[in-house]
Amino acid sequence: MDIEELKELIKLSESEQIEFKLSTGQRTEAAKTVCAMLNCAGGFLLFGIDDKGNIKGQQVSSKTLEIIAGEIRRIEPPAYPDIETVPLNDNLKVIVLRVPGGGGPYTYDGRPYIRNGSSTAVMPQYQYEKLLLERMHGSYRWEKQIARNISIKDLDREEIIRTIDEAVRRQRLTEPGTRKVKDLLTGLGLLQEDNVINAAVVLFGKSKSLLPGYIQCTLKLARFRGTDKTEFIDNRQITGNAFELFEQAQIFFRNHLPVSGKILPDKFERVDEPLYPTAALREAVANAICHRDYGSGAGAISIAIYDDRLEISSTGELHFGLKTEDLFRPHPSRPWNPFIAKVFYLRGIIETWGRGTIKIKELTDEARLPVPEFENNMGEFTIRFFCGKKYLDKISDLVGTMLAPCWHHVGTMLELSTEEINKLLISCNEATSINDLMNIFAWKDRSKFRNKYINPLLEEGLIEMTVPDKPKSSKQKYKITEKGNYLLEAGKTFTRNG
Repeated sequence: MDIEELKELIKLSESEQIEFKLSTGQRTEAAKTVCAMLNCAGGFLLFGIDDKGNIKGQQVSSKTLEIIAGEIRRIEPPAYPDIETVPLNDNLKVIVLRVPGGGGPYTYDGRPYIRNGSSTAVMPQYQYEKLLLERMHGSYRWEKQIARNISIKDLDREEIIRTIDEAVRRQRLTEPGTRKVKDLLTGLGLLQEDNVINAAVVLFGKSKSLLPGYIQCTLKLARFRGTDKTEFIDNRQITGNAFELFEQAQIFFRNHLPVSGKILPDKFERVDEPLYPTAALREAVANAICHRDYGSGAGAISIAIYDDRLEISSTGELHFGLKTEDLFRPHPSRPWNPFIAKVFYLRGIIETWGRGTIKIKELTDEARLPVPEFENNMGEFTIRFFCGKKYLDKISDLVGTMLAPCWHHVGTMLELSTEEINKLLISCNEATSINDLMNIFAWKDRSKFRNKYINPLLEEGLIEMTVPDKPKSSKQKYKITEKGNYLLEAGKTFTRNG
């Protein structure tokens, strides 16, 4: 580095990656900063610059450099920042330390440090443990450990063979020439000296073999009424292997997410448009399964559907320095569970590693939905999808709000229970006569039935007559309207055909 390069560096001012020290008399604090930079993104430490960025310089001898090196040797594990000097004149120089980053965790005198902006602080214990776990992850990660009290007979043979067949069909695996389960597991790297490893249990374990030892293999599913967790419409918990959980998530989406249809003018055929792109949800669930921290028995993979958003969460955080803002641009693929991720890739559930979150954004952009939101907080990672404005505007007409329909509001207005409205709307999915509706509700008095059920829903535009110009026609039937469909789909508790 020459003097001009030094001046350009100083212009950047002190920050997470740049620190000024007036002299090597501050070497102890400087060594703490070097430790912190090693634990973060690296940087430059300059001796001979005051805290205002003025170049002062200092006398530098071989002993001076040895003193700095001696202080650096108190950092564990050993670190070797580059040390160079920039001459100012015959007597004074600036000492520049180039510190690499992204490793660790490192400690100075037994304590880890971290950079907070332009200052250095002791690293919180949880963060130190996380970095230590990442350093040891390649050799000691949970998915590689031998499964306790589990043998090959506790794995789903059909699922294993189905995975191999699909991988061969997709040309992601060379035909192994056998369907013997032990040989297949060996080829997938899921046996260790003939012992089943944890990754195999997560991928292929039979449900009855997963409890109580593998409570991590749990999926929580909830559909909430409204925009908070006050009231459930549906709430369930499922234990199963990764493929079972993945499929149950897709079923839950189909049961609880509205699908609108439109006719393409040039093709005269109906095209269904789900509230959220199906492929984006599949990718998000797959990511949750592949990146979950299975070493923690706490928490679960969870899916929560609200009137205005959908959230997919899993136990674990982003690792290896990855931040949420990195997820929508190209980034290195370092799955926390590479064995599990590899099998999902072979199966065709995930495609190119490292593109999952980018693909999600592309799909939501195509669907004209708001950009999904990532949250990495307190040991849990969440991706949050938001409804499009068109959907919110449509359903806002029902309740006078920009949120999804409130069944309680509608029910109170019509003097009917949620169950009664739901039942009648579902019954009118196809054109249905009043006699058939009375049979469904077990009513005998036509006049009272009409006044209690038919007329209120007609007035609110939730159902319509098939022969509107002849209300008393013997051929009269009643059919759900688009408005009724939006109300039903936004808070439905039953699966509706069509």
